[in-house]
Amino acid sequence: MPLLSDIELRALVLIAAILIDRVLGEPALLWRHFPHPVVVFGKLIGFLEQRLNQKNKKWTGKRRRIHGVLAITILMISSGITGYMASFGGLIADIIIVTVLLAGKSLHEHIDAVAHALRRDITSARKAVGMIVGRRTDKLDEHEIARAAIETGAENLSDGVFAPAIWYLAFGLPGILIYKMTNTADSMIGYKNARYYAFGYGAAKFDDLLNYVPARLTALFISLAGILTGKFRLSNVHRIAPDAHTHNSPNAGWPEAAMAYALGIWLAGSRYYGNRLVDAPRMNIEGCLVKTDDIKKSLWILTLSQILFLVVIALLLIWRHASI
Repeated sequence: MPLLSDIELRALVLIAAILIDRVLGEPALLWRHFPHPVVVFGKLIGFLEQRLNQKNKKWTGKRRRIHGVLAITILMISSGITGYMASFGGLIADIIIVTVLLAGKSLHEHIDAVAHALRRDITSARKAVGMIVGRRTDKLDEHEIARAAIETGAENLSDGVFAPAIWYLAFGLPGILIYKMTNTADSMIGYKNARYYAFGYGAAKFDDLLNYVPARLTALFISLAGILTGKFRLSNVHRIAPDAHTHNSPNAGWPEAAMAYALGIWLAGSRYYGNRLVDAPRMNIEGCLVKTDDIKKSLWILTLSQILFLVVIALLLIWRHASI
């Protein structure tokens, strides 16, 4: 029997890591003694931002943009080198690192917490959803809270599970570490405000690039999950792309639009970020108003999407190995 190739070994590691993450989740005890990798990423990003994005009136927007591109380039290269060195630790090291960098279980728990809070009182629900969204939550009603939770779940299935998994499968530990560093940088400095608009430009663009394929694959698997659960109609396939393009992100709209059709509800629409109203077109405009029960349904779609992803990886692994 031929030996497994590198990509076949990575496929096995990925299957193991996704399963471990789903069953065990974050090792909270470990993070009491050691910093989480994303926390380390954040400190490195903050360190460079303080030095390369100083409050200097003489610095033009162009200079800050160059500094930002330099910063994200340094961070990506250093992440790639770290991943390359860590790859000599063997399969066990790969499984541990990949498991830690996936967020499937954590995502499920945070979304589920919103559903449970909604069953208690609206104030608790606003606090729970405020932990996972960037929009203003103090005046959200039941439907808006449920909508925010479902949208975040769909988007973060791509950012937290599919994207890191795909980049690990393609390039190993360097790939997943580069992705997580870039994604963390975008979440910290990729804002279109006075402080970060120029400096965070590079991080935002690299993050858009790295999420391009994963976001669309996530939409595909959400759609497949929706077909299996009976809500998604094949006649709606052609509507996902137009709805996705109404989102202000080139990628986030894809899994959100797919989720809207998978649940038979409408998503997006108006929301507040601080005091700024963002009035986006609705996705699946003919869908039903979101209800609290739809959060639980969305969690099943998220879980089923990951199961289908694992099945596809396993089948491809079996086919590839059998054909050698």
